[in-house]
Amino acid sequence: MSDLALGRWTLRLVAALALLGWSAVAQAACPVGTPGLTARVEIGQTGRSLELHRPAGADPAAPAPLLILLHGSGGTGARMLAASKLEATADRAGFILVAPDAGIPVGSGFVWNIPGVPTVTGKIPDASDPDDVAYLARVVDSLVADGCVERARVYVTGLSGGGRMASWLGCVGSRRYAAIAPVVGLRAGNPKTDNPQEPDPATCQPALPVPVIAFAGDNDATNPTQGGGAGYWQYTMHAAEQRWAALNGCQTAPTTAWVTPGVYEERYAGCRGEAEVVGRMTVGGTHTWLADNDALWAFVSRYRRD
Repeated sequence: MSDLALGRWTLRLVAALALLGWSAVAQAACPVGTPGLTARVEIGQTGRSLELHRPAGADPAAPAPLLILLHGSGGTGARMLAASKLEATADRAGFILVAPDAGIPVGSGFVWNIPGVPTVTGKIPDASDPDDVAYLARVVDSLVADGCVERARVYVTGLSGGGRMASWLGCVGSRRYAAIAPVVGLRAGNPKTDNPQEPDPATCQPALPVPVIAFAGDNDATNPTQGGGAGYWQYTMHAAEQRWAALNGCQTAPTTAWVTPGVYEERYAGCRGEAEVVGRMTVGGTHTWLADNDALWAFVSRYRRD
């Protein structure tokens, strides 16, 4: 082949690769973590490290869905990861799982900064406390920029205080998070000051409908599904479901059905953007991780933020 012919062939090859969206060499693989393993890493130069699990067998050059797992008050990401057993689910379903630590130290763990809401210590976070909403946004943006995560498929779950934080992210981050899955911690804004048995509409105004699946037990003494408890709790889980259904514009009457022996589900459908609201109740369940991990993932993974 002459030098001229070789040059023309090379130009055609480069042009074809460019049309396919490839670089002249290859698309860079996700540089964070190792498939099939969990590692403690810092994401996005935030100064805070977290637990990250890459699914086994995933294509390192293809962005994956992301599930953020938030620990309960006084906990840590590492302990939450072990208790939830979500690593096995991530490997089966092919999503990246991150378990960060909250920003406010308490005892041997941390608590989440939900603006205006007292932590389990009774202190309302102020400007001196880390902004956990901004921190989690930086984690997501960095993983997307690195080619690890598909921006349209980012989801949040969490236990207890982490469930309340997941609910808060639904309130203030609906453009970023495609669905939420609180466990023993579903909220829909702060309790009203003058009537704490109702959520205050002014404190939760998502820009987009937010699909919700929430798991709880009817024998939870910490965050009682029937309401009461600490000042940040008060209104019932049913009231939280109803508020999310109203926010999502759900039009059909809720249905209740047993999904397994001892577990029933209340479902609100006919919602804007098909953003259903589902509450799963475990009869006799207490304040612990009682989510069905496969059902959790099957629900949230139906949704995208395009």
